[in-house]
Amino acid sequence: MEKALVALHPVFVKIGYTRAERWISVIEKPVKGFLFDSKSCGQCTLGSTGMTCPMNCPKTLRNGPCGGVRGDGSCEIKPDMTCIWVTAWEGSQRMADGEQAIQIIQGPVDASLQGSSAWLREARQTIDQRAG
Repeated sequence: MEKALVALHPVFVKIGYTRAERWISVIEKPVKGFLFDSKSCGQCTLGSTGMTCPMNCPKTLRNGPCGGVRGDGSCEIKPDMTCIWVTAWEGSQRMADGEQAIQIIQGPVDASLQGSSAWLREARQTIDQRAG
């Protein structure tokens, strides 16, 4: 997806990233919501959390489990739910470079980005990095 969005950069510049954001978000939210139960925080970490949205953690922890994971792998807050970080670890083991990726420290959530397109943000970061 990122490659396609990077390729569309000239179009986004012409129409404006703000306008592009609206229609990209309309696609991104239901796709990621259905596939990954994404909470659309705007700062997606699926690629480094075993394709598991850490915002589903009742404590919204983005850098690993809280320490209250039960012996059976369930959540201390919602015992009927598997700890998001148990699921994330298992998912990371099935991904190329997943074991290194899951150890990347994530910054705190910026609530102002809630509902915005993480796909478009990633594409813009790639473009900015290429530009130097």
